[in-house]
Amino acid sequence: MNKLIHSLMALSLLSLFSCKGYTDLSVADFDKMLSQDATVQLVDVRTPDEFAGNHLPGAQNIDWQGDGFIDLAKAALDPARPVLAYCRSGKRSAAASSALQKAGFTVYNLLGGFLGWTEAGKRVTKYEVETFWTDGGKPVRITLIKHGSLEVAYDGLSIQIDPVGEYGKHTDYAVEFPKADVILVTHEHKDHFEPATIDILSAEGTRLILNETSRAQIGKGEAIANGQRTELPGGIVMDAVPAYNTTPGREMFHPKGNGNGYVLTIDGLRIYVAGDTEDVPEMADLKDIDVAFLPVNQPFTMTVDQCVAAAKAIAPKVLIPYHYSKTDLSALPSLLPGQDVRIRQLQ
Repeated sequence: MNKLIHSLMALSLLSLFSCKGYTDLSVADFDKMLSQDATVQLVDVRTPDEFAGNHLPGAQNIDWQGDGFIDLAKAALDPARPVLAYCRSGKRSAAASSALQKAGFTVYNLLGGFLGWTEAGKRVTKYEVETFWTDGGKPVRITLIKHGSLEVAYDGLSIQIDPVGEYGKHTDYAVEFPKADVILVTHEHKDHFEPATIDILSAEGTRLILNETSRAQIGKGEAIANGQRTELPGGIVMDAVPAYNTTPGREMFHPKGNGNGYVLTIDGLRIYVAGDTEDVPEMADLKDIDVAFLPVNQPFTMTVDQCVAAAKAIAPKVLIPYHYSKTDLSALPSLLPGQDVRIRQLQ
């Protein structure tokens, strides 16, 4: 960490004496700051259409060519934290960096832009990505693919959760994601379990972990049951927890004891992916959850009120509703005052 602080001080000095007022960074140095500094704010200044096509994981989009760029930046960004900016080739982001610096931000511009980043083989995505940090200061990037499908990336590892290519919108896992180190399946329903996609993501050494019903159907992998724990690569500890329906007449959708939720403990960071469940009593046993993914679509999982009850029982630092289909989540933040509720595109 001391080395990183010294590097940042050196970069700040370069910026101080630069007539441009901001600092240009190579792809390698830009990537280093993204990977090692939990305070950075990554901004894509391209158009919304360009951003939607592909972007750096964790970036937010503020269009340099749109109206009110500086006002939007001031509303979205913390002036006390460094800003990393990029565009297609580096020209727009250079102009945006200059404007941001004049507005009081400390700014670093990616030389060569998005093109240089991709030419260097660095990863991009078309999905929203939430970044969290472990106790040891390493980033954990969670890609919000769709519905119940997520990827957790940490320290060069890729953990795919319920990967499904053909449910709803098409996801081309062969092109958009690397081979998985671990694949987790919560249960056997087609919006969570797709053998063809599992095959696409699998390589020699990939661990496939699933509930017993899914394992019986696919004929391979490691079955895990509620209450069991296993260790994944990278020292990650995973606990399988109950996921089931409780509302009378709906128990058949997800019977008790069949499906799993998963809690990943990654160097102190605890992530709960609930799977298909209602607000079951066992949730009260979950402690110190940093990020919780809770499903909200009755009759199969939770109502909004049940999600509120579950969030109060678990008390995660961050709640991200998922698996919500067409459920109206607009009231959820107001029902959980003081809770960090992030409603993202996960239909």
